[in-house]
Amino acid sequence: MGQFKVPENEIKNRIERIQQRLVEKEIDALFVVQRVDLFYFTGTAQNGYLYIPAEGEPLLMIKKYFPRAREESPLKEIIEITSVKNIPRCIYGFYESMPKRVGMEFDVMPVKEFIFYDQQLFYEQECVDASSLIHSVRMIKSSWEIEQLEKAAELSYKTFQFVQENLAPGYTEMEFAGMMETFSRRHGHGGQLRIRDYRAEGYPWHVLSGESGGKVGLLDAPTSGEGTSPAFPCGAGHKKIQKGEPIMIDFGTMLNGFHCDETRMFAIGNMPDKAKDACKAAIELQFEILEYVKPGQTMDELFQISLRKAYQLGYMDQFLGPPGCKVSFVGHGIGLELVEQPIIAMGKDEEMKQGMVFALEPKLVFKDEFAAGIESVFVVTENGYRMISKTPSEIFIV
Repeated sequence: MGQFKVPENEIKNRIERIQQRLVEKEIDALFVVQRVDLFYFTGTAQNGYLYIPAEGEPLLMIKKYFPRAREESPLKEIIEITSVKNIPRCIYGFYESMPKRVGMEFDVMPVKEFIFYDQQLFYEQECVDASSLIHSVRMIKSSWEIEQLEKAAELSYKTFQFVQENLAPGYTEMEFAGMMETFSRRHGHGGQLRIRDYRAEGYPWHVLSGESGGKVGLLDAPTSGEGTSPAFPCGAGHKKIQKGEPIMIDFGTMLNGFHCDETRMFAIGNMPDKAKDACKAAIELQFEILEYVKPGQTMDELFQISLRKAYQLGYMDQFLGPPGCKVSFVGHGIGLELVEQPIIAMGKDEEMKQGMVFALEPKLVFKDEFAAGIESVFVVTENGYRMISKTPSEIFIV
């Protein structure tokens, strides 16, 4: 596949955009430690710390492993450090001054780490939350990023083709999920899905057959599945896949750091009419929402459109989970993390903007019976949307 590298102009544009926001918020510098944010702004995910002043060149300080960071990142100023405690001295030595206000990733930074940074590294500085600034930059994708997401979508499509050719009764959900993942990894899947929420875990094997799709659980999602044990009570489980039952396959792909998140419905031989009608309704819901996707449309408006359509189709009780267990979103941003901003959810007044990429996932859950749904990835264009996903929006009977 060749050596993957983030182009220098991509990093340059990202730095300039975050610096504009730092100036607007009167924050003197951004201190980046989270792995995905670090990769986003530098092109390397080696163990390091990034200091971005509101004006001037950023400074990347690498603890391990400097030669790889130097090779991977196009940043001009990269230095090696032996201790985190040397960071203030490095900043002062490079810029000949220290900032007054430092922005940090409060949404993911552990309290213990923050106390260390706040009380030892930047004890004379005011530390403020810059998470929203980072999210606002990351959620607008460049044409290069969209190309990477399309490559991830191509791998996802190939994996769903594998499902069509190999799905058979007798496999357990986890066994078949392992086959899917093995195929996808052979073609470049990075294995790990990146999740920003510290209470969530990223995994690709959401294979839910028959009543497994109707299992409610811990996930902030309409469906959770049985899982393999009380220690991991979500996703594929030990149930054997059977003929004639609806099978929801929600597979997460990650290629070169970029994610694709797709759901398609399958059945072996045939699917009961009740389930088939629900699958068709989910597809109809998806296209109804898409008719209103365009710059300026708010996330809440799109969510309300989904509720009205679900009501019209007669699936209000099952839409986004059974009564008492519903989620309040129907889509989410996607990129270097599986779930990013924006979130298409109730009460969200943020507007759609050109360059936003999102996974739209209307799902219906019939408690302890089955689930039906679809999920595809789209990008907001100047006048509407374009589908990034390559897998057809249909029901697959194999």
